[in-house]
Amino acid sequence: MTILSTKMFLPTTIKEVRERGWDQLDVILFSGDAYIDHPAFGAAVVGRLLEAEGYRVAIVPQPNWRDDLRDFTKLGAPRLFFGISAGAMDSMVNHYTANLRLRHDDAYTPGGKAGFRPDYAVTVYAQILKRLYPHVPVVIGGIEASLRRLTHYDYWSNRLKPSVLVESGADLLIYGMGERVIQQVARAMKNGYNAKLLRKIRQVAFLADEGYVARLDPERTIRLHSFEECTGDKQAFGENFTVIETQSNLMEPVATLVEPVGDRYVVVTPPNAALSTEELDHSFDLPYERAPHPRYNGRGEISAWEMIKFSVNIHRGCFGGCSFCTISAHQGKFVHSRSERSILAEVERVVKMPGFKGYLSDVGAPSANMYRMGGRDRSLCARCRRASCLHPAKCPNLDNDHRPLLALYEKIRAVKGIKKAFIGSGIRYDLFDDSPYLRTVLVHHTSGRLKVAPEHTEESVLRLMRKPPFALFEKLNADFHRICREENLPYQLIPYFISSHPGCTEQDMKALAEKVLGKLHFNLEQVQDLTPTPMTLSSVMFYTGENPYTHEKVYVARSQEEKRRQKSYFFSRPAEGSGSLRRGGFGKRVEEARNSREQSFHAGSEKRHAGPAESRNRPGSRGPHRKGPGHPQKGSGPKRG
Repeated sequence: MTILSTKMFLPTTIKEVRERGWDQLDVILFSGDAYIDHPAFGAAVVGRLLEAEGYRVAIVPQPNWRDDLRDFTKLGAPRLFFGISAGAMDSMVNHYTANLRLRHDDAYTPGGKAGFRPDYAVTVYAQILKRLYPHVPVVIGGIEASLRRLTHYDYWSNRLKPSVLVESGADLLIYGMGERVIQQVARAMKNGYNAKLLRKIRQVAFLADEGYVARLDPERTIRLHSFEECTGDKQAFGENFTVIETQSNLMEPVATLVEPVGDRYVVVTPPNAALSTEELDHSFDLPYERAPHPRYNGRGEISAWEMIKFSVNIHRGCFGGCSFCTISAHQGKFVHSRSERSILAEVERVVKMPGFKGYLSDVGAPSANMYRMGGRDRSLCARCRRASCLHPAKCPNLDNDHRPLLALYEKIRAVKGIKKAFIGSGIRYDLFDDSPYLRTVLVHHTSGRLKVAPEHTEESVLRLMRKPPFALFEKLNADFHRICREENLPYQLIPYFISSHPGCTEQDMKALAEKVLGKLHFNLEQVQDLTPTPMTLSSVMFYTGENPYTHEKVYVARSQEEKRRQKSYFFSRPAEGSGSLRRGGFGKRVEEARNSREQSFHAGSEKRHAGPAESRNRPGSRGPHRKGPGHPQKGSGPKRG
């Protein structure tokens, strides 16, 4: 067994800082996840990037926010700034099921223990640090901050909430994938806090006064409805979303968004262009230890790490534009891919890892088969305002050639030590056309189950989901079984479906059951009741009861009873000669897997992982059971919404 030294990791304690001979840190990162030094975990990526630039960086994973707050003071004040992330998932999605029940485990904490991060973690961490160190800049980022940067619907409190900047008191917010931005922020602060320089950086958000907003170029500024207008008028909130989503999906955005809240303004600068292949490679090529910090030795398995430890991410971004998914909102619509060199080098590093037995668990991405895909004519892409390149129909300008990906698969199979490289990520079957991709994946890259996501069967629901017609899944199902017969493969096709999506009625669920359970004879366990996550079209429709683009009214199953009735169709079969349903089984980790899929994937700036506080970890001191979101816990930490 390989014994790892703490010196090989970014420091997490004052002892580890002093072992490096440092008297002060430049940046201290706080994360709701355990510290796992791997490119799938945001805190590690940010820390290693800053380290490569010469900064002294430490990480405080899962600080105890309830006690005397020593986790927030043990490393002192950094020279430049505090960086905060809730972790690779929104903390509320991490904590609660779709029916608002508290989860009893956390895949990002050793031993799966729950209760090692607060609700609304970004806000709680930032409030504490601003109270303890009022003059030290606080920079927030990651998926929780990113998707809450403007007025958003919060499912857990069932109300609109203002930008997380307002409640947290943070000085700056980085949204989206933050590698390029975090380096720019560090440079801008190198000689002290410089608001003028920071506000010129793209892909950040901050609070400003009327004077600053009045000086912005009106030709490149879009004023959104205020937070107060949105709370009084659901349609105004929906209109804001259409502007935000459209601007986020532009190839060359130039507009600054301004949203009034009280007597201040949330200012959001336009996003950066996608990272170049060289920049993305650099992020993945940094000297990660590819392991959890030794502080977690003997504390139990970190299941999110175990899931991806022998996997490789090949690209970022997704042009699918699904209404319920946060991937394009966080990673971007345009796919940016790693080079073959970088990917193959990582495969060779995985081969050398302790415990590797020859099987890559996933050669994946948000959608497994978008590697090096994009518009043939980039000038057309620059003018495009569509949220999806696949809905309502595949864009004629889209180059969905699978040959670069198939060539990559072949080279991975040829790496010495690789017995099998599985595709564990979801596959977009509406990209196949006449490609041999499906046969190649089934013959060489399937462990026995192929996962796809039709999500529903009914056209009216699929249209609101921005998903392809169900007929395409039926064709896939036929092709799958034909190839399996021809190749003598005893494989299983696993479809994902969603219940209680806006526009979905109980009658729609009945029709789904008849088509999938009856006609196609699937025994469904892969199912998820919709969780309306911030800054998605689905969450906007859930809150407003209409499609914000068309103002079409949509039915919304809001009560737990409505949700239960819809979901019941997935787990039951019609009794012989009657319309009644029998309850069936449910896959244990399906909901967690779906929520992780909706958040982000192997991101360089967020995925979902975790670990406890320090050697003085007090198991009984955190994680008392709560009745539901919004119920404050006892302790000295700040109360939550």
